[in-house]
Amino acid sequence: MSTQPLIGISGCLTGSAVRFDGGHKRAGFAMDELAEWVTFKPVCPEMAIGLPVPRPALRLTQLSEGEIRMRFSHEPHEDVTQKMADFSDAYLPSVSKLSGFIVCAKSPSCGMERVRLYDEKGNRGHKEGTGLFTAALLAKYPWLPVEEDGRLHDPVLRENFVERVFALHQLNTLRASGLTRGALIDFHSRYKLQLLAHHQAGYREIGPFVATLHEWEDLDAFFVAYREKLMAILKQPASRKNNTNVLMHIQGYFREQLNARQRGELREVILNYGEGRLPILAPLTLLKHYLAEYPDRYLLTQNYFNPYPDDLGLRIAVN
Repeated sequence: MSTQPLIGISGCLTGSAVRFDGGHKRAGFAMDELAEWVTFKPVCPEMAIGLPVPRPALRLTQLSEGEIRMRFSHEPHEDVTQKMADFSDAYLPSVSKLSGFIVCAKSPSCGMERVRLYDEKGNRGHKEGTGLFTAALLAKYPWLPVEEDGRLHDPVLRENFVERVFALHQLNTLRASGLTRGALIDFHSRYKLQLLAHHQAGYREIGPFVATLHEWEDLDAFFVAYREKLMAILKQPASRKNNTNVLMHIQGYFREQLNARQRGELREVILNYGEGRLPILAPLTLLKHYLAEYPDRYLLTQNYFNPYPDDLGLRIAVN
């Protein structure tokens, strides 16, 4: 790709000292590894609504009728909920071309899940909240890959997030270059094996939908519907079982070119991966070797082999 994915990120995760206590929460993976391959668009919603650094801590208060408000912990009647809502409404349309967003965990502004809720008397409640800015982000862009910094320590979630970021970036690039039926069909064709690895039922459902493309007069409307379906499938982490099925399927393309020993060796490597004794990198490396030796027009188009830059090394530690 000629351009890098554009990713939103909570300002404190970049190392900027914008937290309420004057510190930061620099995210090592994002800034030390991912930053080479993407362009970050930082934002601190709390500073954006005019709060200083340092500042009193904010928290989410759940009213008796269930409404969630953002208030200062030391001044529970000083409410900034509307300010945050106004900022979100004004800011979010400007990031419609993002390919992902990394938010700060536990933050009453940016937390994606398990943000502590308090009652009106200041008593600590369950960790069931979502930061107000991130809640607005998720509501406006439900297809957007969004992850918390803490969850990116999990190799499966990290790989899945990055995979979705690059998929959406490719989709955004397609739209920007001008939608055609041929380009949309080609895009979906490149993602067939990748979708099959993520969710077999979703793969079977999206195929007939794409087959109706000729019935759509408005290609942008089709794009919007397709984007939501595609990203929902990719959000399901690829399982070892599904990956094994895909690898076995790919193996079949080399049936005529490989001798009995090579076929047996390839099958054994795939089965060892399927049983958890090898990482997926082992069968993929062998299949890529055979693909280079015996090129296949269809397989060469498949995004499954290189869903993101190999130098990120994400497939070393995942299923």
